[in-house]
Amino acid sequence: MEQRVRAGVLEDGTRQILLRAGVGERMRREGLVHNGVNLAVDGRLHHPDFPALTGGHTIIVYGQQEVVKDLIRARLAAGGDVRFEAEAVAIEGIEERPTIVYRRPDGSVERLACDFVAGCDGSHSLAREAVPPPARTVYQRAYPYAWLGILAEAPPASHELIYVHHPRGFALFSMRSPALSRNYLQVGATESLDAWPDDRIWAELALRLDGVATIRPGPVRERTLAVLHSLVVEPMQYGRLFLAGALVAYYRRGEEQGLQGYTAACLQHVWQAEHFSWWMTNLLHRLEDPFEDRLQRAHLRALLRSEAARRYLAENYVGLHTSGRYVERLPL
Repeated sequence: MEQRVRAGVLEDGTRQILLRAGVGERMRREGLVHNGVNLAVDGRLHHPDFPALTGGHTIIVYGQQEVVKDLIRARLAAGGDVRFEAEAVAIEGIEERPTIVYRRPDGSVERLACDFVAGCDGSHSLAREAVPPPARTVYQRAYPYAWLGILAEAPPASHELIYVHHPRGFALFSMRSPALSRNYLQVGATESLDAWPDDRIWAELALRLDGVATIRPGPVRERTLAVLHSLVVEPMQYGRLFLAGALVAYYRRGEEQGLQGYTAACLQHVWQAEHFSWWMTNLLHRLEDPFEDRLQRAHLRALLRSEAARRYLAENYVGLHTSGRYVERLPL
């Protein structure tokens, strides 16, 4: 988990939470603060200024695996018990007294009794499956394309992210450090990694960058291929199981109001985040339908000329809408 390089952009609210929790000092020292992103459209770069559009908020590039390292170190320093290589195989008794059943590396099975279970295990969630089907509703959207991604020992194309809208398809130029770049290409959903040797990937990245910045190839450390999809499960809480969330008020003050209203509050933020993801995806990826393609171009023109539209992008990107502070005010 610590070695695998995962997504790296943290919203401003996440940065503040880590700092308040006392686990953000290394992030403060090593993270890359970004004041915006670049949109490459028709061979030109456009740069929404996030602090100007959001009242001073920014994002920070700091890999999720680095956050994991910081959290583990803090937990161990506090005398906590972190169990590595423990595979959860079942969650029982979630309505009253939950128990996690897990398998150790030697094959032995142990049980862990809990006050609550927080299921933060992604789209293949064991926690999600513990909610009985009559009480569980799954909403999902599969997109007809995939992201081919590389992690390379090469300097990033820009000091801030570049999102490319191009006739050949979407591309994203990102980074994990000043010497480590993370780049993506839109490809077909049925593509194979075998069809994309490193030289072809670098050549296609250069084509889609279209001269707006300079790309310098380097050794590829990791190659991935992921079909794009979105998934939301409702409710976010069932009995003593929470699909994600915090329990601070309950343990500090014995308050249960936050627990009881968790699904309603959380889903408001989740669906706003899903909307922004859908909005950005349809804004930048190559669309096969000619009518949708023309709508997309009209949408891009509106974004580039409208400060209100750029503010919507900026506020969502830094996390103001999904933090709840702006969730009721949508300028589009």
